[in-house]
Amino acid sequence: MRFSSRFRCAAVARIIGVLLIAAGITGMLGACSAIKLAYNNLPTVSYWWLDGYLDFDSEQTPKVRDELAQLLAWHRQNELPRLAVLLQDAQALAPGEVTPAQVCAVADQIRERLLAVSERAEPAGTALALSLADAQLQQLERKYARNNADYRKDWLDRTPAQVQEKRYDQFLDRAEDFYGRLNAEQRDLLKQQVAQSVFDPVLAGAERRKRQQEALVLLRGFAATRPAPAEARAALHGYIQRIAEPPPGPWHDQQQTLLQEGCRNTAALHNVTTASQRAQAVRRLQAYQDDLRQLVATR
Repeated sequence: MRFSSRFRCAAVARIIGVLLIAAGITGMLGACSAIKLAYNNLPTVSYWWLDGYLDFDSEQTPKVRDELAQLLAWHRQNELPRLAVLLQDAQALAPGEVTPAQVCAVADQIRERLLAVSERAEPAGTALALSLADAQLQQLERKYARNNADYRKDWLDRTPAQVQEKRYDQFLDRAEDFYGRLNAEQRDLLKQQVAQSVFDPVLAGAERRKRQQEALVLLRGFAATRPAPAEARAALHGYIQRIAEPPPGPWHDQQQTLLQEGCRNTAALHNVTTASQRAQAVRRLQAYQDDLRQLVATR
């Protein structure tokens, strides 16, 4: 069963910042043969990824590296076993047909695990946020601008037909990575799902810019007022929660609709797969579990 686009190529992967500050691990499992190497190198990769946004100084660098290493150690011990159980549950579903409710239940479990890691990272992320200088916030703003330019090129400068083609290619790649090659009927279903999707790149782009500006205002407020760590952490936590559960409005409505759409589409595609394709999915899920358990055993 293809239960989340987050489960893609690389172990339980990138340690990201909340605001690009408070680090958290976004779960991504995939078919990469170097899954264990990728996971074990997450602190180094994540440091350089974050540094591209914030340009750490000589005092911040060792602290960030140490916190990322500690976060990975905690994740290995506490979260990898939970993800292995989640994969085991998905593997039990894969041989048969599934319902949208079952797919959404798995998605909810993934969300819970992501939020758990984000919460774990909050103290270190708060300390880092309070240490940022004005030059680093300017660097963050420039990085946001470059990312937005890339997003415009990838999504907003395309015609609706080109957007659909891009999304279809992405979904096809993910599905075939999991099930093996799709047949003509399955590809037609995937095309139909993309064509009927409520996905709105304009709305998504506006929301991303809104969250970026909110992050900048929050961080600049920290720099100006130097709040107590507890107050700053509460503000960061609120920011995280607004991303995880957007307040009422057009973006909240689209997110909820897209979630239900994704659950329906995933179930529909899975239910037209062949016995051999489902067997491939079972093998893939078992391989993921084996990799995770080996990572847990590696200290």
